[in-house]
Amino acid sequence: MSNSATQYLLDAKRMPTHWYNIAADLPVPVPPVLHPGTLQPVGPSDLAPLFPMELILQEVSTEREIAIPEPVREVFRLWRPSPLFRAHRLEKALGTPARIYYKYEGVSPAGSHKPNTAVPQAWYNAQAGIKKLTTETGAGQWGSALAFAGSLFGIDVTVFQVRVSYDQKPYRRALMETYGARCIASPSMETHAGRAALEKRPEHPGSLGLAISEAVEIAATHDDTKYALGSVLNHVLLHQTIIGQEAMLQMEMAGDDPDVIVGCTGGGSNFSGIAFPFIGQQLRGGKKRRIVAVEPAACPSLTRGKYAYDFGDTAHLTPLAKMHTLGSTFTPPGFHAGGLRYHGMAPLVSHLKQLNVLEAVAYDQIACFDAGVLFARSEGIVPAPEANHAVKGAIVEAMRCKKEGRKEVILFNLCGHGHFDMSAYSSYFAGKLTDQSYDEAELAMALAGLPSVPA
Repeated sequence: MSNSATQYLLDAKRMPTHWYNIAADLPVPVPPVLHPGTLQPVGPSDLAPLFPMELILQEVSTEREIAIPEPVREVFRLWRPSPLFRAHRLEKALGTPARIYYKYEGVSPAGSHKPNTAVPQAWYNAQAGIKKLTTETGAGQWGSALAFAGSLFGIDVTVFQVRVSYDQKPYRRALMETYGARCIASPSMETHAGRAALEKRPEHPGSLGLAISEAVEIAATHDDTKYALGSVLNHVLLHQTIIGQEAMLQMEMAGDDPDVIVGCTGGGSNFSGIAFPFIGQQLRGGKKRRIVAVEPAACPSLTRGKYAYDFGDTAHLTPLAKMHTLGSTFTPPGFHAGGLRYHGMAPLVSHLKQLNVLEAVAYDQIACFDAGVLFARSEGIVPAPEANHAVKGAIVEAMRCKKEGRKEVILFNLCGHGHFDMSAYSSYFAGKLTDQSYDEAELAMALAGLPSVPA
């Protein structure tokens, strides 16, 4: 294979026809989601006010493969298969013997991996006759993706965007509005949860947990409205596995096979997308790889959180899930990787961490922007602040290989571009970007307030 060959594309006909469900290969099942009132496992009827039945069935499924509907695959053909690149120039800049590959999800219409689940979620809701969806968004990538998907299937979308990101990223808001969605800064005066938060703290910066509360409240109190989530839940992670399945085929075409897989983690969706197909292969007796989850030091659920049952939202409107959590009332500082500012980690990712299948590291935002700028100057793509964490993780692994003289293959997911996040880069170059720390006292208080669930 020529050193100048940097891109490996699949023919659209070879795009995966099924999603991969890692629940089928787990040696130990994930602890069940519990009803907060009865502490009994939730059933389909408990979730029906929020989700259409097809998504609920996917949420609890243990089938290894679930077919991707043809209308969804037809939309995916707008950008899928997404390209896999070898980062030759980054390798040279680092002087590493490692071979670095990245799967680039920024080619989607919304500029990130999020349409991989937004499109099927919107389609299943449309099939169920739903005309309105509510959701939350941090940086705006998920809100943009659902707005795009809603426009395709005739669904009105309302997005509650975390206030600090709403202010930091006006062009994300403009993109959502271009697709026809309504974008509201959270906390807002439109819900009980929002009003209660503003009463306690008028200048509340918002959090994903609080924005979820607002979106869930609207869906739960309106019969014509359902709720859509961009990360954390099993069916969301399932939809993202198209990333890793494509990467497997593309790596085979490139004549290579990863030793280390890296992804940034906030709620767990893009990390699961790249890693789960490889992990599943390993769980079935295949090659053992190092799987590295990279999270922000200012919101470190995997590295500092407690593995416990917790609410997925701040107002406690959601069921209880066992996950690595910083506490549902925890409000992280307003660092720029808004999509990584969630208090909890996906139950599936948390479970795999407990099984020692993956490892987790946390980095400060300046170090991640350093890595993102080096990547941009080497490979030409400006990563989103979230994706900078994966770039940083990959560079750390590459430099380890340099120190140890190891010719390992590193694969990471570049989950989105940073074209709507340039104000963060402007702050970085002006020396105004700072490493923000969470409040240890607030974390302790949030963890002390975790719900009591018998073992």
